[in-house]
Amino acid sequence: MPMVTRDALSKVAKIIGGENAVKIIEVLSQNDEMTEEEIVAKTGIKINEARKILYKLYEHSIVGLRRTRDKDTGWFIFYWRVQMDQVEGFIISQKKRVLEKLENRLEYEKDHDFYYCHTPGCRRVTFEEATENLFRCPVCHKPLIHYDNSKIIAALSKKIERIKSELKNE
Repeated sequence: MPMVTRDALSKVAKIIGGENAVKIIEVLSQNDEMTEEEIVAKTGIKINEARKILYKLYEHSIVGLRRTRDKDTGWFIFYWRVQMDQVEGFIISQKKRVLEKLENRLEYEKDHDFYYCHTPGCRRVTFEEATENLFRCPVCHKPLIHYDNSKIIAALSKKIERIKSELKNE
């Protein structure tokens, strides 16, 4: 099983919580575990923002936490840590979601004939929609011409194969 790189970890953090999540992950990955206060001190992110991001990362199992109670105040102290072993699972599940969307799109492209007026800003329409509009663009009313979507089909097929290959190797 390939080990997740720091770059991949940063990309996952950015997807989940933006640039500040990347900062949090960077300081967390350099330590075994840290409190929210330590994270805030090292990143300069406001405590409420840091907590929001940590909980988002926690929802995706990218970070884990250990909770203890402060003997003096009775308050909980949260110790956060990166869970590298969970990052790969997140990446794989995202690739599977993308794969499913690409496969649905490919099916749609293969199952339909498209027509287009070749006017920037107008969209392709299906054969059914073209017949409803008497082969006139529903936006600009120019004549619709058959649209060859073989390049789209080829590109989608190539992306699908690449993702399937990546998933097979993981």
